[in-house]
Amino acid sequence: MREALYYDKLDSKKVHCRLCPNDCVIPGSKKGACGVRINKGGILYTEVYGKTTGIALDPIEKKPLYHYHPGQMILSIGTKGCNLHCKFCQNWHISQEIDAPTEPVTPEEIVEKAKACGSFGIAYTYNEPFIWYEFVLDTARLARKSGLENVLVTNGYVNIEPLENMLPLIGAMNIDLKSFDEDFYLKVCRGRLKPVLDVVKRSARSCHVELTTLIIPTLNDSPEEMEKLVGWIYDNLGDKVPLHFSRYFPCCNMDIQPTPVETLKMAERIAKKKLRYVYLGNV
Repeated sequence: MREALYYDKLDSKKVHCRLCPNDCVIPGSKKGACGVRINKGGILYTEVYGKTTGIALDPIEKKPLYHYHPGQMILSIGTKGCNLHCKFCQNWHISQEIDAPTEPVTPEEIVEKAKACGSFGIAYTYNEPFIWYEFVLDTARLARKSGLENVLVTNGYVNIEPLENMLPLIGAMNIDLKSFDEDFYLKVCRGRLKPVLDVVKRSARSCHVELTTLIIPTLNDSPEEMEKLVGWIYDNLGDKVPLHFSRYFPCCNMDIQPTPVETLKMAERIAKKKLRYVYLGNV
């Protein structure tokens, strides 16, 4: 284990984790909401430093990032755990199964592997990279020194201070904007919308950003919500930020039927009234 960044020691050997908006106050021998940051004797540790659940060479478009090194491959790595608990998670077997098997790895090994396979950089993906903060930070620093790019595929659920510390190393981010409704975030993801919007705005000032919204029937598929989502993007980020609408399929703890393709086309028509770059995924 490695001592975590961004926490405060409290009375009775409790700790306050300041990494993400969950702001967990963690008693001794307990873990935070992410499942991978643990209080041992009044010190907060990360349990996943140097532990990966998967390494693969992926097309950059799979992230999805369509306007950043298009046509190129990127070494992609992830670990386990997540600070949201989305009922529809497609990677639930590593994001919500804390006992998922891992393999040891070092930042040096990841950077060497990226260079050996001809990747232009490293993507931190598959689960939520910000809860792997310490390892991602060390690896990203080494990658940048080695001339490699760093990419985050993230839910955007991180506090601004750790985000600010990471951003100078990041070339691009795909951020999940799961809904434009606070109740959706609370009931379906066990999180909040506003911190994600703050992260989107701040990140877009520092690096290339693309957004993804998974459209789920009856939950976030209304034309009214699409209008609000697109309006916010246009008002805060302009018309050039790529927006990906992705088709939902039953997964994890959700058995709603798959999203009709026509629903995605409806969202696309609404978005293209204001945004230049709108894409459909899983269709």
